[in-house]
Amino acid sequence: MIYFDNAATTFPKPRCVADAVREAFDKYGANPGRGGHDMSVNTAMKVYECRQNAAKLFSVSNPEKIVFTQNCTHALNTVLKGFLRRGDHVLISDMEHNSVVRPLYALNRRFGIEFSTFPIYEGDDERTCYECRRRIRRNTALVECIHASNVFGIKTPAKQLCQTAHRYGAKFLLDAAQTAGIEEIPFDEWNLDYLCTAGHKGLYGPTGTGLLIAKNGKSLRPLTEGGSGTSSLDKNQPEDMPEHLESGTVNTVGIIGLNEGISYLLNSDRKALAQKEIELMQYVYDRLNRLNHIELYTAYPQINTHVPVLSFNVKGYNSEIITSYLNDEGFALRGGYHCAPSAHKKYSTLKTGTCRMSIGIFNTADEVKQFCDVLENIHKNDNKLTL
Repeated sequence: MIYFDNAATTFPKPRCVADAVREAFDKYGANPGRGGHDMSVNTAMKVYECRQNAAKLFSVSNPEKIVFTQNCTHALNTVLKGFLRRGDHVLISDMEHNSVVRPLYALNRRFGIEFSTFPIYEGDDERTCYECRRRIRRNTALVECIHASNVFGIKTPAKQLCQTAHRYGAKFLLDAAQTAGIEEIPFDEWNLDYLCTAGHKGLYGPTGTGLLIAKNGKSLRPLTEGGSGTSSLDKNQPEDMPEHLESGTVNTVGIIGLNEGISYLLNSDRKALAQKEIELMQYVYDRLNRLNHIELYTAYPQINTHVPVLSFNVKGYNSEIITSYLNDEGFALRGGYHCAPSAHKKYSTLKTGTCRMSIGIFNTADEVKQFCDVLENIHKNDNKLTL
């Protein structure tokens, strides 16, 4: 199976990640921060090492700004439900994932919190920022934006949008699920308020891991309260970070694996990896763009405007029919709506969804060539496709 579903979760992981997970079961089986014995202390040190490496990757001055979560959705919910108050307005892009849209719908129903959208213009950062700016209201408390669309791979101008939000007194939340890892996202330099990401995507960690980076995490109402390993006699949730937002035992095994994924990236030439990924996607785009039976939706992917995520359709067929056929041919892609109906509405693909191909650091030129060869000849196999 040739794997092209890295936008959902990266595969394979670096060998060191699997080795670290196995070692965690053998050497770091104690509860971190919940005991004074050697194994507990050593486990806590391994968890903190991941916090330090995450701070290094995102250029964060204080590792205690790093909060471990279950995934990016958990991190986003922590910010949205912990920051927003009755009467607030939230401005989001028109390409957001359900991990943002659904919590906001719930907050609107329960507390009357309003939200509206601003349009993303592919390759036109100035116009995107202008449209964001003109839609900010007096009660806009938060601007949230996906850093790159998980459906169409289009990047957004995160740094400039953050500056726009701050100019009007709003905080800024960045969903970096599709960019964290190889993309440079200097948290402190960009003056971000909140950054959320998955551990199992571009950070090459195990599933069940995620990160929230918060400039001022103490200002958030915790999504959960409970055991923190500190101040056990106090009935109030600790205010110190990261314990304020990390109740209960963390995913120690997953975090130790995540630490190795982050370390792998820190020790790699990430610019070279990003260049390789986008060049492979450019090859795919060039090949598919010549085929009359293939429909593409975005401009030619370039490293400053896109991540290596490409949506396409075979004309006349539902996307899930095509991805099922491709699965039979030995390729792993995702078809459908990718939990982002707003993006599909924007690109008029709500009827069919899209076939999504997403490249990772371990994909090869030979793999993308094989993939394009199959799509080039797919119209010759109509007898294998069911409308």
